[in-house]
Amino acid sequence: MEKRESFVQAVCKELIEDFLQFVQLDKDTSDPFSLNELLDELSRKQKEELWQRLKNLLTATLLESPVDRWQMVEVQGEDDMEVEHGFKMKNSIKIIHAITSVILASVSVISENSNFEALLECAVILNGILYALPESERKLQSSIQDLCVRWWEKGLPAKEDMGKTAFIMLLRKSLETKAGTDVCRIWRIHQALYCFDYDLEESRDIKDKLLECFISVNYIKKEEGRRFLSFLFNWNINFIKMIHDTIKNQLQGLQKSLMVHIAEIYFRAWKKASGKILETIENDCIQDFMFHGIHLPRKSPVHSKVREVLSYFHQQKLRQGVEEMLYRLYKPILWRGLKARNSEVRSNAALLFVEAFPIRDPNFSAMEMDSEIQKQFEELYSLLEDPYPMVRSIGILGVCKITCKYWEMMPPAILIDLLKKLIGELAFDTSSADVRCSVFKCLPIILDNKMSHPLLEQLFPGLRYSLHDNSEKVRVAFVDLLLKIKASRAAKFWKICPMEDILVRLEMDSRPVCRRLVNLIFTSFLPVNQPEEVWCERCVTLVQMNHAAARKFYQYACEYTACSNIAKLIHVIRQCLNACIQRAVHEHQETQEEQEKENETVLDKMLSVDDVASMAGLLEVIVILWKSIYRSLENNKEAKVFTINKFASVLPQYLKVFKDERCKIPLFILMSFMPASAVPLFSCGVISVLRNQEEGVAGRSYYTLLDCLCSWGQVGHILELIDDWLPEERPRAKSNMASKRKVQIHDTRPVKPELALVYMEYLLTHPKNRECLLSAPRKKLNHLLKALEMSKADLESLLQSPGEKSPNFSQVSALRAFSLHCRLSIHVQHKFCLEGKTHLSILEDAGFWLESKVLPLIRDQEEEHLKLQRDAYQQIIQTYLTVCKDVIMVGLGDVKFQTQLLQQSLGVMQAVKGFFYVSLLLGILKEVTGSSLIQKTDSDEEVTALFDKVQEVFQKMLEYIARSFRTQPEEGLRLLYSVQTPLHEFITTIQSWHEDTPVHRGILSTLIAAPVVEISHQLRKVSDIKELTLPHCLSDLPPFSRCLVGIIIKSSNVVRSFLDELKACVRSGDIEGIVCLTAVLHIILVINTGKHGSSKVKEAAATVYRKLKTFMEITLEEDSTERFLYESSMRTLGELLNS
Repeated sequence: MEKRESFVQAVCKELIEDFLQFVQLDKDTSDPFSLNELLDELSRKQKEELWQRLKNLLTATLLESPVDRWQMVEVQGEDDMEVEHGFKMKNSIKIIHAITSVILASVSVISENSNFEALLECAVILNGILYALPESERKLQSSIQDLCVRWWEKGLPAKEDMGKTAFIMLLRKSLETKAGTDVCRIWRIHQALYCFDYDLEESRDIKDKLLECFISVNYIKKEEGRRFLSFLFNWNINFIKMIHDTIKNQLQGLQKSLMVHIAEIYFRAWKKASGKILETIENDCIQDFMFHGIHLPRKSPVHSKVREVLSYFHQQKLRQGVEEMLYRLYKPILWRGLKARNSEVRSNAALLFVEAFPIRDPNFSAMEMDSEIQKQFEELYSLLEDPYPMVRSIGILGVCKITCKYWEMMPPAILIDLLKKLIGELAFDTSSADVRCSVFKCLPIILDNKMSHPLLEQLFPGLRYSLHDNSEKVRVAFVDLLLKIKASRAAKFWKICPMEDILVRLEMDSRPVCRRLVNLIFTSFLPVNQPEEVWCERCVTLVQMNHAAARKFYQYACEYTACSNIAKLIHVIRQCLNACIQRAVHEHQETQEEQEKENETVLDKMLSVDDVASMAGLLEVIVILWKSIYRSLENNKEAKVFTINKFASVLPQYLKVFKDERCKIPLFILMSFMPASAVPLFSCGVISVLRNQEEGVAGRSYYTLLDCLCSWGQVGHILELIDDWLPEERPRAKSNMASKRKVQIHDTRPVKPELALVYMEYLLTHPKNRECLLSAPRKKLNHLLKALEMSKADLESLLQSPGEKSPNFSQVSALRAFSLHCRLSIHVQHKFCLEGKTHLSILEDAGFWLESKVLPLIRDQEEEHLKLQRDAYQQIIQTYLTVCKDVIMVGLGDVKFQTQLLQQSLGVMQAVKGFFYVSLLLGILKEVTGSSLIQKTDSDEEVTALFDKVQEVFQKMLEYIARSFRTQPEEGLRLLYSVQTPLHEFITTIQSWHEDTPVHRGILSTLIAAPVVEISHQLRKVSDIKELTLPHCLSDLPPFSRCLVGIIIKSSNVVRSFLDELKACVRSGDIEGIVCLTAVLHIILVINTGKHGSSKVKEAAATVYRKLKTFMEITLEEDSTERFLYESSMRTLGELLNS
């Protein structure tokens, strides 16, 4: 009693510290004092006295520290006067905060009989000062805001003003922060929105804030936020249009996952609306989405999001009123869209039609309903016969969805007719692979309805030959359908496609199809739920049915079963082979033979050692299976050791029995999986076998022996063999006496340099073997490089004296050795490079040799002599350029190396007749200009010099090609067609990496100059003016220009830059004279006829027009070719610019 009285009495200026102490105790969770409990216990008279005292204290506090000075104190400086005012303000705010806390607690204890006039005045005063509070007083702002919310929820007098304040404050806060609690709180007082007059100027700010809510992810994701947003549609009919426009403008930036929430907002708004607001939502919002869903381009980023909104409405069809609304709103636009001339509009309309089917009014009579459904079935048939493949594909999707959903309700005749249309006609639509693919992608939808299985089982066999469709995606879709048929048990897949067809397809098809085919037939040939003997029987059957298909099957088998099952199968096949060998050994014993007849198994009837194809097939299967679980075996040492031991014990016997070449290769591969110590007899004889191999007949099995040695870490033995066979550098001559005293041992075994090169090339070509090769000591590799380098001397002698025999290599071997020398040098020097730098000294030496020895020989030789050695010098140059191009491509050639290579290329062009190098040279130019090695570390002078050299090489190349056109037009034309792809790639690289740089402009200038010169030359040659006609298409240009311009117009970016450079050349005077300007016009006209007709074309035409006008005096002269060209060009340019 005393505490309640003390609290009431403390609410005054004199006892303000006690009052503040009470409020502080309420906030202290450890203190038992509770303000709410105290207020509950107060009598009505005490409450009224308390509220009166609160009012008096609040008034006195505000008079002592006026509100209008608060903001000034916050901003102004800290002189003595302002410090005093600041202290007063802080103290006043502290008191007001305490008063607010008590008033907020008092709202809940107001009863009907209470006189709370004083409390109301306090609330009104606090509401009035809210906006004047400094930004730093967030806690007081929050308390007054809570008071306004509580006042509104309680429905007390002046709730409108309090509700407006709470609404505005919460709205702002919810948009500024990411806390979902503010969104929930504003939903609690959403009715306060009706306190704002939509048409008043003061509501403009609130409108903007409300529209911001529609682009706030916080509102869209939260349930209360979506309720609030749908409620906003009912504020004012004019606000609906603003909401809809805001959402439409933001669709592109919204995540697709949010579209279902956007649709839900519209749907809730529609569901709650009535009268004019309902009509506006339907006509201005939902129907607007329908219109754009039909007419927006499919590539538009907004199209899919509009469809998401409409899909949500389609999914709500079972809810009251939705079906009727969809029918009414779709009626004016959907049927017209299905008949539109634009194929994309038809396809969009078809998609919506299929998704919303059936579109009907539930209020129709039975006759009207039948008529409407019949009309829609006719539309469905027309979709299947549409000339546009996309529409037919959507029609197929529609048929499958509709038949699956309404199978029981559809007339059997229509069902059969529709399915026959799909399976009998559209599945074999020769005009579109997409349509055929759609049939097989959509038919699984129908299979979800089990009632369809009996009918489909009769129709599916007609699809047998779709397994052999020429489109991969169709085959993939068809096999997916077979998998669905198998999973749903709708039919036996082998009755649709015989196993022989499946295996033929498995043998030859691509990975995506093969993986699915293996999945389809997996349980047929590897039934893991049956005994392991059955696995082996099925394996033998598969190998005998189709050897190549068996390889593919077991290659992908590991994807569909555990590695342990694969390991079991390996050992089951091993046991089967062992049994076959044992049976063959004891075949001559009559008793054993009789015993076997008595205990004969299925495998005994199927297999025999004499069946070489089956034996080789089973051995190959073991190899494939082992490879597929190689990593797993590495991680399971016990299983690996067991497998190696088992095979090590039988492989010697296998080698004795299986002597056919087809069996040897898989046996050798099996041995490469094991350590050399596991097969000692075999591993010791491998080098001997390789040494005794004859030149020119090295089979695949001997390459496998090389793999074995590499996997055993015995690459050194191979290098010794190669080193023995390759020629050695001849030592300098010594005195006769010294040579007589030295003991010499002659190896009588024949030297096989060609075979050495074959082995060497195989090691260098295969990545794993190359790693082993490069792991050899550097001394050995350098010795190998020196031996290969001797091919240069042989090639020199071949070029000098074609008839003479070279001392070390034949011509073919010398060229091969030179190629290996260049390639091996890069790998060796890259591996042993120092300080992170790549040294290409040996390759550079090869380049200097080419420049100093080969090219002079070509220049000095007579034409007849060169014809005899054309293949030799062409292959030398091609080998060197190819290796250099690869070096740059993998990022090993620096700027200096690239510049040097381009200089050498200029020498090649000057020395060599013919253009066999053009494609390679264009590839080099492409790699140089796209090289990532041109970094900040390279000096600007070096990079500039490199790009100058690129322009020079390209210009010279086009000059030589143009010259060939004049001398040998047919050969020049063939050459140009052969280099179109590398030329296009080079130009595209320049455009992508070096746009608006000197090299970019230089290359474009060369591309402009070549056709301008050729067309000008053609115009000057014309004797009769009547023969001078303007080009209408690309084929009207001369051949060289036709090829170059054809490459340029393939890319819109290149065309844009080309026209910019063309304008610059005309303005600068690089292209001068009526004839050359007419040639430029011809190029512009051809570009304009393509898909690149744009403002850039007109700008270029205007530049040519202005330049031609400077030659106006030509019209004063007599008739001439130039005057005719001037007049016709000016006329054509005028028409082009005015079009």
